[in-house]
Amino acid sequence: MEKLSPFHLAIPVKNLEKARRFYGEILQLKEGRSSNHWTDYNFFGHQLVIHQTEETTKKPAAKSRVDDKEVPIPHFGIVLDWEDFFTFYEAIKDKKITFEIEPYIRFKGEAGEQATMFFYDPSKNALEFKAFKNPKQLFAK
Repeated sequence: MEKLSPFHLAIPVKNLEKARRFYGEILQLKEGRSSNHWTDYNFFGHQLVIHQTEETTKKPAAKSRVDDKEVPIPHFGIVLDWEDFFTFYEAIKDKKITFEIEPYIRFKGEAGEQATMFFYDPSKNALEFKAFKNPKQLFAK
């Protein structure tokens, strides 16, 4: 697999303090630089920046049917190692997160077998956390 460079993603949040509690305390991401209007986080080795925005008329996420689930679009997330996915889930499951899609296994026993879960941050940004049983099958057909 090729070496991956860290990505940078900036997302809007309505309430910076609520978002900081969510990303820092609930998801336990390490905070980096910040100001009165934005905060950087180490998102599993990538740079996630939450930016305070004025109240907007953010539309609900669109949905796309995957398996028998309604996946929120757009969404962002991370592909974790298999064991790390379950460790992460154990760390957050009792922290009052409402799952849009509870953790489940897709393609069980097939190429691309993966664990996945979806939930929203307090500003309705959709997040997906997933893991592949065999990381070399990330792009398997």
